[in-house]
Amino acid sequence: MNPDAIAMLYAYTALGVGIILAFAGGASALGWGLIMGKYLEGIARQPEMRPQLLGQSLFSGGLMEAFPMIVLGMSMWFIFANPFIGAAKSAVGG
Repeated sequence: MNPDAIAMLYAYTALGVGIILAFAGGASALGWGLIMGKYLEGIARQPEMRPQLLGQSLFSGGLMEAFPMIVLGMSMWFIFANPFIGAAKSAVGG
């Protein structure tokens, strides 16, 4: 494989990882917005349930925050241990 092809594989991988991370961050922000919006709606309907709703919303928010961290870990795998380079080299035969 020539160096230009390897550089293009790394460039396209970096572009794809950037897009994936942007969508993961946006989805997390959207999820937080929905969780907190429903939390405020719940307080407006039943103010006496505020402590229970706070605990549930923070728990759900913690689960929401796990999603971008998992995506970040997968993205770092694609950047630092790029599986496409090995597959391309084996496909070319060298």
